[in-house]
Amino acid sequence: MSTRFGTLCAAFQYNAALAPDAVALRTPGDRQTLTWRQYAARVRAVAAGLAGLGVRHGDTIALMMANRTEFYPLEVGAQHLGATSFSVYNTLSAEQLAYVLDNAGARVVVCEPQHVPRLRASGAKLDHIVCLDEAPAHAMSVSDLLACATPDFDFEATWRAVRPEDVATLIYTSGTTGDPKGVETTHANLMFECYAVAEVLDIEFGDTITSYMPSAHIADRLTSLYFQEVFGTQITCVADAKEIGSALADLHPTIWGAVPRVWEKLKAGIEYAVANEPDETRRAAMRWALSVAAERSHHLLDGRPLPENAAAEWARADDLVLSALRAKIGLDQVRWAISGAAPIPRQTLGFFAGLGIPIAEIWGMSELTCLCSVSHPRDARLGTVGRLLPGMEAKRADDGELLVRGPLVMKGYRGEPEKTAEAVDDDGWLSTGDVITIDAEGFLSVVDRKKELIINASGKNMSPANIENAVKAATPLIGAMAAVGDGKPYNTALIVLDAETVGPYAAQSGRTDVSPAALATDEHVVAQIAAGIAAGNATLSRVEQIRRFRILPTFWEPGGDELTPTMKLKRRVIAEKYAEEIAALYAQERPAHVHEPA
Repeated sequence: MSTRFGTLCAAFQYNAALAPDAVALRTPGDRQTLTWRQYAARVRAVAAGLAGLGVRHGDTIALMMANRTEFYPLEVGAQHLGATSFSVYNTLSAEQLAYVLDNAGARVVVCEPQHVPRLRASGAKLDHIVCLDEAPAHAMSVSDLLACATPDFDFEATWRAVRPEDVATLIYTSGTTGDPKGVETTHANLMFECYAVAEVLDIEFGDTITSYMPSAHIADRLTSLYFQEVFGTQITCVADAKEIGSALADLHPTIWGAVPRVWEKLKAGIEYAVANEPDETRRAAMRWALSVAAERSHHLLDGRPLPENAAAEWARADDLVLSALRAKIGLDQVRWAISGAAPIPRQTLGFFAGLGIPIAEIWGMSELTCLCSVSHPRDARLGTVGRLLPGMEAKRADDGELLVRGPLVMKGYRGEPEKTAEAVDDDGWLSTGDVITIDAEGFLSVVDRKKELIINASGKNMSPANIENAVKAATPLIGAMAAVGDGKPYNTALIVLDAETVGPYAAQSGRTDVSPAALATDEHVVAQIAAGIAAGNATLSRVEQIRRFRILPTFWEPGGDELTPTMKLKRRVIAEKYAEEIAALYAQERPAHVHEPA
C-alpha cells in the first residue's frame, strides 16, 4: 500500500471508496453481508446519531457484544467523531464493569439486551445505554440513536478533525495482579502498528480473516478491525468461538491468527479424526502422511534443511493427502498465520509447519499496541517470536527483562500517571515484564514473565510456561495447567481437564458420567494424564520435571477465578484458592488423589 494515512478514519474513507460493492463484513454462509458502500453509509449515520446524542471529540463510549457485523459501523462511527471507543469483556461482573467504565469515563454503552441488567447493577454513571436487537425499558435502540442525528451535522469536517495523537481506544490489561489498567492507544500508535506489520506480513485489500476472539482483546481489534480500516480486508464475524472450526471451513481465509489453545485444539481435532477414520485404507494413508509431515517438522524445529529424499516424500504426501486435509479444515488458502497472546508449544508449531500451514509466533502486549515482534513464516525460526518490527528498539536489563522503545509504546494508563511512570521511564523505555533473550540475528525468545519465574528451594530459576507447554503438547486432555514449585524442593502441577476433549474421549470409552468430578478420578483419564506428563518430562531437564500432580474436579472458564478472559493463568489467585491442594502435593505420605507420572 503506497498511500499512508495519519488516522484510522482517513484510511477507512480511502478503502471504502476503492470497491464500494465488494463485501466488507459477513457471517458464515453469507447469512449477513455488508458492502463497503453500506458500511460507509452506516458509519456516517452512527457518527451523526452519536453527535446528536451529545458525544463529542475526546468523549468515551464502550461496546459490549458478541462478534457481529453491527459492531463495526458502531465502533468506526464513534472513531469518526474523535471519540475513544473501546470494548469490555462480556464476562465482567457488575463490580468489574463499574471499575472499568468509571476509569474509562464512558458516557455511552452500546450493548446487547442481556447485558443491561448487569450494567444497571454496576451503578456506573452513564448518560445512555443503547441496545442492539430489542431494547428493554429505559434503554435506547440503535434506531433511536440514529434518529438523534441533526441536519446540520458536518460529517466531513468532523472526521477530518481527528488527530493522530487522539486516543482511539482503551485496552484493559488482563488484571492478573490486581485491577486492570486502561492502556491508552492513539491513532498514531495503531497506524504505525499496521504499516510496520505490513512490511513483514503482506496484507492486501480483500484479504479474508475471521473475527472470533473478544473485541476487548487487542489481538482481535488489530487483526480484524484495524487491519480492515487500514488495508481493506474482509471480516467474517463468528459470534461463538466454539464455531471457529466450521467458520474456517466456510471461509478459507487468506490470513489468520489464533491463540495457542485454538491451535492446540485444531491439532487435537486432526489427530482424533485420523485415529478414528473408519475406512482402514484411508486411515493408513492419513497416518503415513502425518508421519511424513512429522519428519518435516523435526527438521524445521531443529533448523535443518529437509533432505532431498524427504522433501520428495513430503511433496508426494502433500499431493495425495495433506493438501486435502488443509482444505478440509479451511487453511488451504492461508498465506500466513500467526499465534500469540501466550507461549505456544514448539511441537504444536512444528506440527502445522509439517502439514504445510505457515504459522509465525508473535510477541507483544497491550502497552505496545499489540504486536511488537514477528517474522514472516518463510523467514521464521520456530520456537522464537521473530524479530522486532521495523522502527522499534530493544535492550535487556541486568535481570533479563526486555525494555522496548518506539512508536508502539502506549500514551499511558488512563487516570494513573504514577503507574505510567513506573512502566515507561523518562527516556521512553517501556518495562515489558518479560524475560527475553535475543540471538545474534535478532530473533527473540521469550523465557517467561519476570514475576512468574519459579525459583525452587535450591535457587534454580525455571519458566512455568515452558514446563506447562511441554506437558500440554503431549496430551490434548489437559485444558489448563499450573506448574508449582516456587520455594519447593521439586515441581508439581494442578491439572484441569479440557471439557471439549475429555468428554468425547470418556463417552467413547463407555463412561456415562462425564462431569469434571467423575473424570478427575477416572483411572483411564488419570493414566492418560500421567503418560502425557511423563512424555512432557522427557523433554525437560531433571530439575524442571513434574514429580506429582492433582487433577482438579472442575473446569476453569475464561474470565473466572483462575483464568483471565484471554486465558492467562491468575497464578496468585490459584496459589491462594488451591493452597490445600498444593500442600497435599508435597505431603510426605502421598494422598490417594495425588498422582505421579507414568
